[in-house]
Amino acid sequence: MEKGRGGGHGDGDDGQQHHIVHVPTSASEVTAIEETPSEPADYTTLHQKASKIIASTIETYRSKPFSFWLLLFLSAGAMLTAFPASSLLSRLYYNGGGNSKWILSWSAVAGWPLPAAILLPCYLIGKSPPTKLSPRLFAWYVLLGFLSAGDNLMYAWAYAYLPASTASLVAASSLAFSAMFGYFIVNNKMNLSSVNAVVVITAGVAIIALDSQSDRYAGITDKQYTLGLILDVLGSALHGLIFALSELVFVRISEGRQRRSSSSFHLVLEQQAMVSLMAFAFTSVGVAVNGDFAAMRQEAAAFKNGGEVGYVMVMVWSAVTFQLGVLGGTGVLFLASTVLAGVLNAVRVPVTSIAAVILFHDPMSGFKILSLVITVWGFGSYMVGHSSTKKPSTN
Repeated sequence: MEKGRGGGHGDGDDGQQHHIVHVPTSASEVTAIEETPSEPADYTTLHQKASKIIASTIETYRSKPFSFWLLLFLSAGAMLTAFPASSLLSRLYYNGGGNSKWILSWSAVAGWPLPAAILLPCYLIGKSPPTKLSPRLFAWYVLLGFLSAGDNLMYAWAYAYLPASTASLVAASSLAFSAMFGYFIVNNKMNLSSVNAVVVITAGVAIIALDSQSDRYAGITDKQYTLGLILDVLGSALHGLIFALSELVFVRISEGRQRRSSSSFHLVLEQQAMVSLMAFAFTSVGVAVNGDFAAMRQEAAAFKNGGEVGYVMVMVWSAVTFQLGVLGGTGVLFLASTVLAGVLNAVRVPVTSIAAVILFHDPMSGFKILSLVITVWGFGSYMVGHSSTKKPSTN
């Protein structure tokens, strides 16, 4: 080290290279050195970050036509309103004396003609040609229909044993599954903030499981409550898988994301109509085998919330709200991605929980409130982490 300071070997003409180190001799030079950063500063103020986000948002908005954003807004709105309504109607069915999980599952997909009815004007007015139904595409529809039937049945069991607020909080785990399946199946981005959100939401679900004694309905055993929790998580996992596979089908049909636009939105209606029809067929077999078609009359006659008329209204609106919710979710993942669909599907959790407390007087313990706060925190982390990956391409 002493050699580096210009020691006694620097005087001869021995052909060696000599290094001169400048030592500051005045206070001004020392100050100048201290104020000079050793490397480029990457510090960004909050105002600069906000300006970048606003600029990126404006750039993204201008890159798409108004019809695209209108459809995305309507799809997101359908998810955030129809899905909570469908969940509340499921709880209303059981509170009124309904007991069949197969009937509740069947009512959800019985509304398959709704997207089909909306699809016809697209063919006639929009002049959109129907997508060719190849054997491979039909096989995809059958698979998605089968998975949807199973998903609906799992949720029906969960709502039979869990309060609506608890079931919706546990269903928030669908965001974690949507992120993972979206990453592995359709190569959606996943960063550290996304992983953090998955861990946080999982912790929220664990809190609900630990607080199982404070919110169960009378007559629900430990075994039934545990079964409801397990099936709710499994249903959420299946929901995330369905989102990812649906986006994969869209990518295959539209030959990449760049061709998915508002002008080809009829693909969403086609898939929703076909998948719901397949799910309706599978569920109808289950209802028939279980003998529940005949049980509908008995349930309607003994229904506590309005008798037969109230029972029919619950069935009809269950079908309508579920179809609108799924149609909105399918539209979001078609226009955007599985990521945004998963986030919006999870954002409905506080809406459902608060509505269940108000309408059904669900117990809201301290643990459940903590779980709700943690879950919302996880949503925020996921959204911020995903938005941070969208950086402008200009330098």
